[in-house]
Amino acid sequence: MPNPAPAPLSAPPANHRGLGKQVGAKENRKLKARRRRPSIWFGFGMFGVVGWSVAVPILLGVLLGRWLDTVWPSQYSWTLMLLLGGVVMGCLNAWHWVQRERQLIEDEEINGSTPPDQETPPHA
Repeated sequence: MPNPAPAPLSAPPANHRGLGKQVGAKENRKLKARRRRPSIWFGFGMFGVVGWSVAVPILLGVLLGRWLDTVWPSQYSWTLMLLLGGVVMGCLNAWHWVQRERQLIEDEEINGSTPPDQETPPHA
């Protein structure tokens, strides 16, 4: 018994016409990410930046609070109040850093290119 001839190929449905472009764009992003893969030191550096952006306001709040407690005594502890203020400021500062990095990544995915100030030189 002979095998039936395969059915002729027809045009893809309307919802699959842009599929090739989408797949190509995703592949280009993946290849670009592999070329730009940051080192482990970049990750440690980012932890350092976020860590210092939290630690510095806390330390400044404690130092200013200690000074105010000696100069202008109060019923409430200036050190504790400014420590809490430093924690809030530090967390807001860290949130700002993370949001900025997230926005850069999203912009790169949408535009398909790296902003000029974020480009990394090719490795030899």
